[in-house]
Amino acid sequence: MNRTTLSLIAGATALAAVTGFAAVSAPDVGSATERTGAAATLPVERTGLLCPRPSISDLAETTYTSFTPVTRGAEGEGTATLRSAAEQSAPDDAETGKGEKDENDDKDGEQADDGEKGEKDGEKGDKDAEDGKGSAKGGEPDKAAKPVLQLREPGTPVTADASGAEAPALIGTADGRFASGWTTQQTTEVTAGTGRGLQGVACTAADTQFWFPGASTDDSRTDYVHLTNPDDSAAVVDIELYGKNGALKTTVGEGITVKPRSAEPVLLSTLTDEKQTDVTVHVVVRSGRVGAAVQALDDELGGDWLPASADPSGSLVMPGIPKDATGVRLIAFTPGDSDVDLKVRLASPSGLITPAGNETLHVKGGMTAGFDLGDLTRGEAGSLVLTASDRSVPVVAAVRVLRGKEGKQETAFIPAARPVETRATALDNTAKGTTLSVTSPEGTAQIKVTASAGTKGGTPATKTYTIKSGTTQDIEAPVPAGVKGTYALTVEPQAGTTVYTSRTLSSTEGGVPFFTVQPLPDDRGMVAVPDASEDLSVLQR
Repeated sequence: MNRTTLSLIAGATALAAVTGFAAVSAPDVGSATERTGAAATLPVERTGLLCPRPSISDLAETTYTSFTPVTRGAEGEGTATLRSAAEQSAPDDAETGKGEKDENDDKDGEQADDGEKGEKDGEKGDKDAEDGKGSAKGGEPDKAAKPVLQLREPGTPVTADASGAEAPALIGTADGRFASGWTTQQTTEVTAGTGRGLQGVACTAADTQFWFPGASTDDSRTDYVHLTNPDDSAAVVDIELYGKNGALKTTVGEGITVKPRSAEPVLLSTLTDEKQTDVTVHVVVRSGRVGAAVQALDDELGGDWLPASADPSGSLVMPGIPKDATGVRLIAFTPGDSDVDLKVRLASPSGLITPAGNETLHVKGGMTAGFDLGDLTRGEAGSLVLTASDRSVPVVAAVRVLRGKEGKQETAFIPAARPVETRATALDNTAKGTTLSVTSPEGTAQIKVTASAGTKGGTPATKTYTIKSGTTQDIEAPVPAGVKGTYALTVEPQAGTTVYTSRTLSSTEGGVPFFTVQPLPDDRGMVAVPDASEDLSVLQR
């Protein structure tokens, strides 16, 4: 086996760690790649995303948005396609033969894409096809089904709309020039009932382990763990619950089967009889892989999605707490038996400060702890920074944020976030109602923010910003010239700097401040691949 082949194997291994699956081509000497020492930084060539079922409400109105930024070195052909996942009530895959086909041939639960249909139906259809617009519904399998959402060109987002509780979970793949940085968001508005408000979540890659501090089994809450299986074989999942006194006794939390290429919402209150205000959910995949997210719905305080916390760590950041937050509750959990003290700081516009009365918080090993921090931000942008007294004791955490006055309050969640090292993108933005929050806990950072063309037109715009060390800034993000529709905001830190970022969407309905917050993790769209000339003969041993 020659050295070039060995290099490509190493590159494929790196890409698989990033995306769950990978395809790698040998870099051309003259190709547009970035090189650091012996490694070439190449765009990811294949990736996948999973979107949970948006809502259980018949009043829900959902918009799916998909986007790939223009990436240097990502050239040639490719596709980025999202299709409906099979519903659990559909016939078994073994009986129908579904689950054994290639993803591009899967038609279970899919609905016709208005854009592709339009290519055959005249001038209007041609325009829809260019925009990538479509609609999504659940229901019986349709042999003529098409993708729910399909990108047409990097740099321009596309959308699809769905109504009611039948809107499906989505399974998607992207390759070629569409793979690097591919991002998808679903935003749902529910005007009344449990969980009313604005609910948003970024679609994520499949994985084998997730932590969700901030869930609840309280009587006022209806919390679901949404599991989505992208593969052609069943996944087997365990759901562990931890409350204020440790592990909760669960009845059916072990060995949950998620059928091939399907979605399974699991109501937490069916897993245990214990009522707990603050619960940490641990999802562990025994076999296969899944996407996972928690939908937290309150009878009085609205609701939102709770994304997974960053991996357990001795240092955590929860970026972008709204400056007008009327209540902030921190939920923290440390796996294992060791207790830990958490140093609490707020990264404000002027620097790191210690909240009076909450300088240090104690978390017992294996037990979920909740702390009310009140109106922590006091009218200024802020991010919560936690540091364990013993950095070797890992912690997961999230904050529940309230906006509005009593009787007209809404809820959102901000988990501990992964840093943005290269690039991250937020979708479904508008000139009014979008807040981009950036924090740099350690070291001054330079960032570039690019606003894409709109879904229905507009010219991209770019601005650069300086984020001082220890501060959080709600930046005045660029807006595309002549924008029509919604647009993407892509954040790129200067090489060698790291930031944490979140985006808030907000509106007001009936005097209630609807809002949703999404942390923006690095899109992992670039990967370092060993150069073909590097000596990897050690792999031959």
